[in-house]
Amino acid sequence: MITNKSIALCIAALSTIVQSFAAGQTTANDSVKMNQIQVIGSHNSYHAGIAPSEAKLMMEKNPKRYQAFEYRHRPLDQQLDSGVRQIELDVYADSRGGRFADPLGPKLVAQAGLPADPPFDSDGIMKKPGFKVMHVQDYDYRSTCQPFTACLEVVRKWSQAHPGHLPIYILVETKQSDLPAQFHATTTEKFTSATFDALDAEIRSVFSARELITPDDVRGNHATLEEAVLNNGWPTLDEARGKIVFLMDQRPVGPVYLEGHPALRDRVIFTNAQPGEPDCAFIEENDGTQEEIAALVRKGYLVRTRTDADTKEARSNSTAQRESALASGAQLLSTDYPASEPSTWTGYSVSLPDGAVARCNPINSPVSCKNTALENHP
Repeated sequence: MITNKSIALCIAALSTIVQSFAAGQTTANDSVKMNQIQVIGSHNSYHAGIAPSEAKLMMEKNPKRYQAFEYRHRPLDQQLDSGVRQIELDVYADSRGGRFADPLGPKLVAQAGLPADPPFDSDGIMKKPGFKVMHVQDYDYRSTCQPFTACLEVVRKWSQAHPGHLPIYILVETKQSDLPAQFHATTTEKFTSATFDALDAEIRSVFSARELITPDDVRGNHATLEEAVLNNGWPTLDEARGKIVFLMDQRPVGPVYLEGHPALRDRVIFTNAQPGEPDCAFIEENDGTQEEIAALVRKGYLVRTRTDADTKEARSNSTAQRESALASGAQLLSTDYPASEPSTWTGYSVSLPDGAVARCNPINSPVSCKNTALENHP
């Protein structure tokens, strides 16, 4: 016979099981740092591809270059929906506005007598001051979001709609290289300390301090940022959930970004630095060996590497670089082909086991780390 007492005992036992499970999940999350997992990222995440007529011209005049550019991504929020947790935005300074408002591509199409491509800036965004997002001025300039702040707004809106998500990493590549004279391309605006002040200001205009993890947050009471990360100073996943982390792609601009901000004090973006430098917390190792990357991960650095480049692996279905990157422990694995956007040539793509959003890092995760306690697939 089922009595009230037996029912009460069953409820109590079930409650204990649930509490124990929840405690186990929390304990696992509490003990795991944000540098002790792996996530998938997308390379040039904004890339909308080259319009048909311009693509035809590039294929005729420079087929090798076109092959390297022949990929495109879905809008940023759709990538985040599919499990991508690191995106990359290439930014061009445009402090006065209009520098990139009249690209050369449509003119070349008209001269060649080809059909006009769809307009790329119907709203006149490119005429306004502010950082712009694109791959190569005049030749590969279409983005799924524009300007930079609009891209950030997409990420923020998604973040607010998905509280508790793992930290989202935004890799920022500062573009200021000019093309050779024969391309007749627009000259770029160079990045100065003041330019970076403006870049930080644009980021802070979208994200509040509580929505970010900055170098100051990680440094804490340590003398330098590097000292902090070498002493297990990265936030735990519980502390990092729902937050955004900005990383610098280009290493040569690091000293300019550091001017007046030793060890990145009061800055937003983590520089791509080298071990031994006071600002070193994040390192980009696109060409590093599996062993070199693993050694950096063991020390406590956050590392980004690429699993493929220039569509080569996607065309040949070569998986050696992908498997090496996965095994290296690099926390951020960047690809042009996340699982939701496989190569149309071979089906090549990059994902974690079982299609997970994240997994415990094979190099440095603690024994308490449980893949199921990280983030369920959206």
